[in-house]
Amino acid sequence: KDHYKVLELNCDASDDEIRSSFIRLALKWHPDKFKEEDSATSRFQEINEAYQVLSDPIARQEYDKKRMRRIYEHNTELLNEYKELILTCNGLGVKHYLW
Repeated sequence: KDHYKVLELNCDASDDEIRSSFIRLALKWHPDKFKEEDSATSRFQEINEAYQVLSDPIARQEYDKKRMRRIYEHNTELLNEYKELILTCNGLGVKHYLW
């Protein structure tokens, strides 16, 4: 789960923005407002979990490192998957038309 998305924040959000978003979403999804719905309880738990991580500077730093590593690994996989196509297009002089 992306804690920033859960709290509807950008990854460069300030501490005040994190706290403000948490309060707004916690009030919106509090289980007492949705007594019959389990989805509200699970959403509320996600919001709490995201806030616990992002409000703690050390936990947030670790989370951000892992998040960036996942993004880098995903991008590397995509590049490797299309490497042959990229190299072929560059070798044929197609790069002027594609890029």
